[in-house]
Amino acid sequence: MAVPKRKMSRSNTHARRAQWKAQVPTLVKTVESGKVVYSLPHRAKVVEDSAGTPLFFEYKGRKVADV
Repeated sequence: MAVPKRKMSRSNTHARRAQWKAQVPTLVKTVESGKVVYSLPHRAKVVEDSAGTPLFFEYKGRKVADV
């Protein structure tokens, strides 16, 4: 494990930590059965029946996992 040779100053520590910022996720707009749906890219989506019960996960039109 790397161990620093000297103590890092408080201003340098804060300057380093300030570089980590939260980013807004990019959403993809798709139209499914006449409804506009926003989703995260490269994520499996939940397929539900007409009652709203989740059935399985789907990715690129294929079933990938059960709920």
